[in-house]
Amino acid sequence: MAIMKTTVDIHDELLARARRHAKNTGRPLRAVVEDGLRRVLAAPESPRSYRLPDMSEGDPGAADPLEAYSWQDLRGLIYGEPESS
Repeated sequence: MAIMKTTVDIHDELLARARRHAKNTGRPLRAVVEDGLRRVLAAPESPRSYRLPDMSEGDPGAADPLEAYSWQDLRGLIYGEPESS
């Protein structure tokens, strides 16, 4: 098995934790890092999609209370402008 040398930027606290773990387990830091990479790469990928929670209110079958308004009227209601004639 070939070993390749590389440079990786790691957050200071994460590196300190990895070093402590390596010391506590009696393993070299390289072995701890390799083990972590193997675990991440072997884990099944989790879906990244997000579903918005349903925050709707009222009866879904009821009539739309805003249907009678024009876009200009709705804008006026939202921004507190006087109603158009």
